[in-house]
Amino acid sequence: MNSFRSVFWLGFLVCLTMLAIAGYFQFIEQLEPCPLCILQRLMVLVTGVLFLLGALQNPVTTGRRVYGFFVMLSASIGAMISARHVWIQQLPADQVPSCGPGLNFILENFPLSQAIDMVMRGSGECADVLWTFLGLSIPGWTLVAFVVMAIIGLKQIFARHRRPDFI
Repeated sequence: MNSFRSVFWLGFLVCLTMLAIAGYFQFIEQLEPCPLCILQRLMVLVTGVLFLLGALQNPVTTGRRVYGFFVMLSASIGAMISARHVWIQQLPADQVPSCGPGLNFILENFPLSQAIDMVMRGSGECADVLWTFLGLSIPGWTLVAFVVMAIIGLKQIFARHRRPDFI
């Protein structure tokens, strides 16, 4: 499973699975996402769409590098958001930011640059660790996934692309 198309299909399926798990946690387990969780979901969606488009188009050489660059870029942004979230979760209780307004209120009442800054600062609800698996919280696992996806994108940028895959 080394072909560009196979790797990008797998990347798409991983992103789709991540979004399904997030939906399960929100709608079945009743875990409300904080603003940073929502931004991470958005970046999973963007990265998943890039994986899907790359798999469907199956471009040759330069196109593969372009898709690899954009996958690496979107996954890197997602990794930065996830890393910030993990950092906030590791803060001592007395250093956790106070709870702020919801994401909808922020987006409706502040310019986009200020809204992004406010969300990235985090809030008290972002510090709550509601679920763990093997010692990592949801943002921790999301960070791991984003790092792997960024590496996949980076690999496509520098890989030797000789011929298209016909699958």
